Parts: sequence; C-alpha cells; structure tokens
Amino acid sequence: MKYYKLLEYIILEENPGDKISKFRKFYKEFLKNNLDFEKNYFPYKMSEPSYSKMLKIVPPQKVIQRKYVNTNEGKINLLHTIAHIEYSAIDLALDAALRFTNMPKDFYNDWLEVADDEIRHFEMIEKLLLELGSYYGELEVHTNLFEAMKKTPDLVSRMAVVPRYLEANGLEQNPKIMDKLISNPDEFNKKILKALNVILEEEISHVYKGDKWFRYACNLENLNPEETYLQMLEKVFPGSTKRKYDLNFEARKKAGFSCEELKYLSKKDNCN
Repeated sequence: MKYYKLLEYIILEENPGDKISKFRKFYKEFLKNNLDFEKNYFPYKMSEPSYSKMLKIVPPQKVIQRKYVNTNEGKINLLHTIAHIEYSAIDLALDAALRFTNMPKDFYNDWLEVADDEIRHFEMIEKLLLELGSYYGELEVHTNLFEAMKKTPDLVSRMAVVPRYLEANGLEQNPKIMDKLISNPDEFNKKILKALNVILEEEISHVYKGDKWFRYACNLENLNPEETYLQMLEKVFPGSTKRKYDLNFEARKKAGFSCEELKYLSKKDNCN
C-alpha cells in the first residue's frame, strides 16, 4: 500500500465523514507498518480547500460573530467557529505528513497522531452542534488556515507559522473562552468547557511537536531558531512581530518556547 498516494486521496476528500473514515483505515495500516513510502513522490497542488464545495466561504470580516455564550445562537456560533478550526487543522496535519518527504519516521508518526487528535476534537464539537440543532456547514467560514498552509510550502516556515504561531495562539484564546463559559455556567456550557479542556491539553502537545520539527529544520539549514521564527512570522504576517502578546507562559514553556522568545513576544523583561 502506497503511503503518499493514499494520504493524498484522503486530504482531497470533500466529505468530512468520508475523510475521517478513510483516514482511520489508513492510520490503522500505518501503525501496523503496512504502508510503503514511495520514492520520487511529488506533492499535490491544492488551489482551494477540501471543504470549498461543502461550506459557504466568505472574507474573514464577514463571518457572523455572536459572542454571547448564554444564548443558543451564541453557543452555535462559538461551536461552529471551533469546529471549523479543528476541521481545517485536520487538513493542515495531513498536509504536513504528506508534503514533506524523506523525513524521519518519527515525523510522520507525530503529524498523523496530530491529525487523529484533530479528528477527535472535531467530532466532539460536531456532536455538541448537533445537540443544539445545528451542524457543521450551517454558518459561513473563512479560509485563513488554508491560506497559511499555501504560504508555507517549506518545512521551516510551516513549522514556524502553523504550530508555533497559529496553533500556539490557541493556548491564549482557549482559556479566554473557557473563562466566559465559567462565568455563564449553564449545563450546556459545562459540556463545551469539558471539550475545550481536552483541546487545550492536546494543543500543547501539538505545538511541542511543531517546536521539535521547527528546530530540526533549522538545524538542517544551520539557522538560528529564535531569529528564524521571527523572520518567518514577519514574512507571512507582516507586522506580527511588533505586536505585544498576552501569553500563556506556562503552556508555551511546556510547548518548547524559550524564555527569550516569550520576553520578546510579550514585550516583558521576564518570562514568569
């Protein structure tokens, strides 16, 4: 069984249920070492996200915002936003495991494990949406994560920008959402809170994997990781390194961020 061709088939699958089912069969074979890595595989080109025919895509500023988690509409909006992040993250993890060839086996172990985690996260959130009488695809979505994927075709920029910047931002945003849910403690918000606790814990491990392979990629090219990280962020998101970030220091330290990075990003004199 061919690893790359099968995984390409999965990432291009447009139906979420079919994508998840095909991935789980693939992942079982991968864990049994039944897949062969083809030589001379050339990564696919993806001009639009796999969900483009299923979801209504709008510019980010036109995505409807309902921030009140004490209303049914607000809960649906929150859950739909999270579901889209998690579904997009499935493709990001699959793309990492597909695009970067001739890597150590541990690299593929890590990113397929991340994909498996993201699928569980998506299904947890999708289940809550269904309980509210909604579904993934009812609301408009944007393609920010897909655009970030297109802008980072090489290993250094991908590991810097996706896990170490975009997913790492979730280490701050997730607790803020959880605080809102705690301050509005109805029974359904408790269910959302339980799901977000799982996602937060596993996000730390995802960022840590990104940190590990970012440093690996920098070492291959004799690059300074801290300088290169800031260069990659500025290249993909101009002006991002000038911002003052309100960081979850504890989570970011667990995920591999250095004290110097934390001080620079937070514009603080210490990383405590």
